[in-house]
Amino acid sequence: MPGLSRHNRWLQRLGDGMRRHATAIRVVQWLVVLFYGGLLVLPALLPLPDSQARILDNLTLLAQFLFWGIWWPFVLLSMLLFGRLWCGVLCPEGSLSEWASQYGKGLGVPRWVRWGGWPTLAFCLTTLYGQLISVYDYAQAALLILGGSTVVAVGVGLLFARGKRVWCRYLCPVSGVFSLLARLAPVHFQVDEQRWKDNAGPRLPPPNCAPLLDIRRLRGASDCHACGRCSGQRGAVQLIARSSNQEILHATEDNLSPWDARLLLFGVIGLAMGAFQWTVSPWFIALKQSLAQWLVGHEVFWPLQDNAPWWLLTHYPALNDSFSWLDGLSIVLYLTASALLLGGGLLILLRAAARLAGDPALYVPLSLTLTPLGAAGLFLGLSATTVKLLRYEGLLLEWVQPARAWLLLGAIVWSLLLGWKRMAFQGIPLPRRSAAGVCLLLANALVGYGWWLQFWGWN
Repeated sequence: MPGLSRHNRWLQRLGDGMRRHATAIRVVQWLVVLFYGGLLVLPALLPLPDSQARILDNLTLLAQFLFWGIWWPFVLLSMLLFGRLWCGVLCPEGSLSEWASQYGKGLGVPRWVRWGGWPTLAFCLTTLYGQLISVYDYAQAALLILGGSTVVAVGVGLLFARGKRVWCRYLCPVSGVFSLLARLAPVHFQVDEQRWKDNAGPRLPPPNCAPLLDIRRLRGASDCHACGRCSGQRGAVQLIARSSNQEILHATEDNLSPWDARLLLFGVIGLAMGAFQWTVSPWFIALKQSLAQWLVGHEVFWPLQDNAPWWLLTHYPALNDSFSWLDGLSIVLYLTASALLLGGGLLILLRAAARLAGDPALYVPLSLTLTPLGAAGLFLGLSATTVKLLRYEGLLLEWVQPARAWLLLGAIVWSLLLGWKRMAFQGIPLPRRSAAGVCLLLANALVGYGWWLQFWGWN
């Protein structure tokens, strides 16, 4: 396209190269599938590692480190840098689901599958179940959750929409999270709708948009899987650089859903914080002790037993790591309380900010301004596993705490700036903007305080 900067011309060539080298991308996808399958299945078949085992001499610990110490934290980081490139090019579940759909029934996608709340519900239930069976610590638990998700993804592919990724679009437990984070990506495939309508030649063969998007009306990076298949289509689609703030500042009712705000406030921030911090929280200990005293006082002793199967509650007696029924109940209550109290507190503050700004409908856009802080929280929580495993290997990592502080502070500043700019973009007068800004400041401070407790306050 004429008038492009040199940087954007380079990005356009990169996007077009992804389309031309689709076969090479398919090869990479199958290599990732094999690697993913090996990391999931092989460690689950091996004996549990003993206390002397180390990452470099034990396949189970190596797989644990690669999955939870490297893979997932940096998949999240990739969303912030490249959009949903992971989804379109590397995700093994997406690749398998699309492959299976080529040989399936090809049924239409029913309305209940297209319900907007599935990603939120699936994320919350998967997060909660993962904590009950210690998914970060045991290969069997990882195989059950991740492998089970993969089996369901293949099953959905065999049922619906031939050659598509119905699972990724509507049902994947992390699809909603990835959609939120991709809004901050500094690159995306831009579509010029008018040029598309003009149908300028030369025309490329129609692309197969696996996540079932209307390419002509595509806006932003939240839903696009950045696979490159449509790059150059009708001369209207190109990979370009943009401001990381653009999609949140310019979001409209057409590309926003109340479920985006619910997932961010109650799931990505509220529930995830509880999932990452319950093991170090004195509040969790106090809750469990209070429940235990009540049970003993009423002579109800069976919840104190740790005889649940490993696929329901963590049960590894050989390592002295088994959850009682009381442990499981306490985890459920703590994580639920974290989601409802923190998410509810943020909901109240953001609705108050929208009303003070004079536009109650501004609640959802203002909620999305907390996306940088939500992303930072997920990265801090997942990378805590990375730090823990490396410290087991004898590394001190003294730089980690300052790095955490700077990351958290930077995310808070970014979120506050997004909120202020979003209100300015809406034309909110300065006095109203200042009053609403106080609520935004309190919302950011509430989240920051939760992370401060985990990494500094409770240590």
